[in-house]
Amino acid sequence: MGVAGAVKVRAAFIAALLALAATPAGAQDAAALRAALDGDLVAMQPALEALYRDLHQHPGVAFEEHHAAVALAREMRALGFEVTEGVGGTGVVAILRNGPGPVVMVRTDMDALPLQEETGLPYASTNAGVMHACGHDMHMTWWTGAARLLASRRDGWSGTLMFVGQPAEEGLRGARAMLDDGLYTRFPRPDFAIAAHTNNGPAGAVTVKDGAVASASDAWEVVFHGRGGHGSMPSQTIDPVVIAARFVTDVQSVVARQRPEHAFGVITVGSFQAGTVANIIPDSATLRLTLRAFDPDVRTLLNEGMQRVARGSAAMAGAPEPAFTHLSAGAPLFNDSTLAARAMALLGPALGSDVTFVPATMPGVPPSEDFAFMVAPEQPVPGLFLNVGVYSRQVIADLAARGQPVPANHAPDFAPDPQTAIAPGARALALSVLAVLSRGDGPAPAAR
Repeated sequence: MGVAGAVKVRAAFIAALLALAATPAGAQDAAALRAALDGDLVAMQPALEALYRDLHQHPGVAFEEHHAAVALAREMRALGFEVTEGVGGTGVVAILRNGPGPVVMVRTDMDALPLQEETGLPYASTNAGVMHACGHDMHMTWWTGAARLLASRRDGWSGTLMFVGQPAEEGLRGARAMLDDGLYTRFPRPDFAIAAHTNNGPAGAVTVKDGAVASASDAWEVVFHGRGGHGSMPSQTIDPVVIAARFVTDVQSVVARQRPEHAFGVITVGSFQAGTVANIIPDSATLRLTLRAFDPDVRTLLNEGMQRVARGSAAMAGAPEPAFTHLSAGAPLFNDSTLAARAMALLGPALGSDVTFVPATMPGVPPSEDFAFMVAPEQPVPGLFLNVGVYSRQVIADLAARGQPVPANHAPDFAPDPQTAIAPGARALALSVLAVLSRGDGPAPAAR
């Protein structure tokens, strides 16, 4: 079957599932299930909000998420899960077996960012220079809420839950650390893997994307070497600051003039370090940058083009060749089409206008995501990655009235609203799991 034929088959399958969900019986069942879950979530809200505030106050950077790991392990043991700690460093794996059926993995990330918080919240970080600025504290709270919902309704599903708390998502190291430590060999191999992420949209707005979700990412350190000397006599030096500054500008020509016009690609220099005082030309300048793309050919073009421009910048100044260190590489994240459709078949009628389905023909988002390694083709485990808004509509409206943007992930003032954002994320995760778990009629077919 050609590519066009495969796309038509996928589109037809998704359309059939969504049409089935839209039938009166399907809509009524989904609405009743949502109402039941919402009743449970109202009762859980105080405890989940307390957990969220505690996690936000006690963040840990990659592989130092000790407070979060202990908290999550405690929560899961209380629900009857079999818990293993220290997987891949600080990772947590919790298993709940409930009869025959598929194994469904639900993953949350746990790490925070090396960033000083500026939210002014009464429960702001107590760890100076470390902040949950990417919403991983909210992810952990959703994860816990979904586990509570599912554990309390074991008579309504059959299968095995595998709840995973992953370290070191930032920097794209934690997923591989857990996989290398036997995540899929020491524990039941999942038939499906599900995760969710915050965005700065309205609380409760859920997005289900078919196909490409997040880009591949390559992080590099580039060191430009020169010859230092007195700032008053630049002719006796080879100034690495000038070389590096030229590179910062010229490397964008790879995106602007070499990348195919229809393809996504970004090169960002996020760190530029050189020198100590104003009147000394240093011996070197160190840059750190990230390159992102969906298409593997574009990814290769960006990586090779970046190195070529760096070498050219050094050669123009008569400097030695720069030194390159490949710091990390993240795979592109793709949602499994069948799994996305099955989730939408329940999420659609249950959430109504609060859920949006984005077809594979639309592009994904620029940031990269470590979850990609857990659902990469070589595993292979069908994956579903949801996006959920976390800002109250009132805050969004107030900011708009003042002409101010809503703080986004990785900003020092990123401040989700726990009162309105916790329940929707926990509900979306639980519904997505229930969409694939068996319900007394034998194992659900795997999306392979």
